[in-house]
Amino acid sequence: MSKPPAKSANPAPTRSSGRPPLIALRDVQLSDGPVQMFEGVDIALEPRQRAALVGRNGAGKSTLMRILTGAFAPDSGERFLQPGLRMVYVPQEPEITGATLLDHVTAGGAQDWEGESALSTFGLDGAKSTKGLSGGEIRRTALARAFAEKPDLLLLDEPTNHLDVFAIETLEKEIADSGAALLVVSHDRAFLNRVTDRCFWLAHRKVRVFDQGFAAFEPWAEKIEAEEEEAFRRLSKAIERETYTFYRSITARRTRNEGRARQLEAMRAQKDALIRDQTRGMELVLDSGNVSGKRVVEVKGLSKAFGARTIVKDLSLRILRGDRLAVVGPNGAGKTTLVKLLLGELAADAGEVTLGTGLQTAYLDQAREDLKPTDTLWDALTPTGGDQVMVRGQPMHVAAFAKSFMFKESQIRQPVASLSGGERNRLLLARALTKPANLLVLDEPTNDLDIETLDLLEGMLEDYDGTLILVSHDRDFIDRLATSTLGLDGRGRAAEAPGGWSDFNRQYPDFFDRGSARAQLRVEAAKPAAPEPPKRAAVKLTFKDQRRLEEAEKEIATLPAEIEALETKLSDPGLYARDPKGFDALTAQADALRARLATAEEDWLALEEKREGLG
Repeated sequence: MSKPPAKSANPAPTRSSGRPPLIALRDVQLSDGPVQMFEGVDIALEPRQRAALVGRNGAGKSTLMRILTGAFAPDSGERFLQPGLRMVYVPQEPEITGATLLDHVTAGGAQDWEGESALSTFGLDGAKSTKGLSGGEIRRTALARAFAEKPDLLLLDEPTNHLDVFAIETLEKEIADSGAALLVVSHDRAFLNRVTDRCFWLAHRKVRVFDQGFAAFEPWAEKIEAEEEEAFRRLSKAIERETYTFYRSITARRTRNEGRARQLEAMRAQKDALIRDQTRGMELVLDSGNVSGKRVVEVKGLSKAFGARTIVKDLSLRILRGDRLAVVGPNGAGKTTLVKLLLGELAADAGEVTLGTGLQTAYLDQAREDLKPTDTLWDALTPTGGDQVMVRGQPMHVAAFAKSFMFKESQIRQPVASLSGGERNRLLLARALTKPANLLVLDEPTNDLDIETLDLLEGMLEDYDGTLILVSHDRDFIDRLATSTLGLDGRGRAAEAPGGWSDFNRQYPDFFDRGSARAQLRVEAAKPAAPEPPKRAAVKLTFKDQRRLEEAEKEIATLPAEIEALETKLSDPGLYARDPKGFDALTAQADALRARLATAEEDWLALEEKREGLG
């Protein structure tokens, strides 16, 4: 579908405000083969205007962004740019190049001091290598470059993916302080509420304009959809009446009214087009299975550390049946580690974890490790074979089940590696629904999902009568669902408050020290934790044991970043098709590193216990 860059048209579209736009599209048409993507799209951004581009997955939001940048040319229509416009585009999957982060950030023309300042704002060191970056580091580096270049217009496609709450708040502040106009695609409601003052709604191949921010968008959109449903109902009734009258007149007078025939044909064509435009939504239901015991998880005096890095210290917590616990904190604070401790998948250094009776657990992990990249979608949904899945105790054909999750028939036999991030998330949701679960654990479930799918997921969870543990950076999602929120500050402290993210911040306004806590995390993430000076008891370990203890500490500090870098490469949906052997090699390498990390953690725990015993 890629075409040569579009040539800008000379005349600028006029705006009702009287201000000339920075960029505009007029009557844009675009087809992808036989599929019409855009039909008469008009869009314009004025100076300092901050707009959200809203639409379902697959509606063409990213394609429209690329038409605005000039990377794609439409089949017809005009594209206008103000002369000398400085435009910066940050795509969903930015590529970081150059030897260091500063090299990348200054490659677009920013001065070194501007690049260093922008990197520091997003908690990054300009001297850091561009190799082996985590998803969050890649995103923050791309955003730092965008702001360092001081654009007139900023185009951001899913900028909050892989960012923690504090990085998102930093991004919100940078947008507020910038003089740039903004067009942003995002699934994060709280972020959109804070940064936008206009909405462009891409639906049915056209764009509607709403002259208010996203905070007021959804009631307006619901009203429009209700009006369209009523118009569709009236059209259907009109076709019924006209069909009856038309054929009755033929019978009575034996003559055709050609004008009436054309009118009836046009009405039917209009109805067919409206039906084709209706996107079938997901059908989310979750079987909570048998009732668990009232106590689901009880924790007393829980502590866990990796080397000098303390994840949690002396935590006591009780999760009862029906609770919805959100776990929040900066990236690297240990949220996923805590979840594994609560589920008994990881041993604690001290304290007790007691699981309740009758638990049936479904765990959607952040790394998508539960999906084998070489399996097909069919294999993933039927791990024991066959062509049916059980949904709430009833058999359903796997193809029909996949279709209810908005997968195309052509995708059923494709490998998981070919799916996008959002599609993998939907597949994990589908797998979770094939078996009963009275304890549901969701680790970053909102990544890559559009707002409509999030609405459906939220509705399912509201109706779910089991117990939920939720790890997320989506503030709005947490506020809507959580009955209590547990915060980790990244230095071993934990605190719990009833309610969601907003309630937690009201009760503990200073719990997350935005300065020192994030600075501490940056230092710990940038280099392996140095082993503590050996205590007198440690000299009683054999030389071999002491050497292995030090090696295990280094591996625990460095391997997670290496694993995350490989997982980032494997998340490229086109990698398997381009280089299946390379994909297999990366998969094997990631599996080997995970095994090394698990061995290092077990060895470290055993040797620490041995050293304490000798002491």
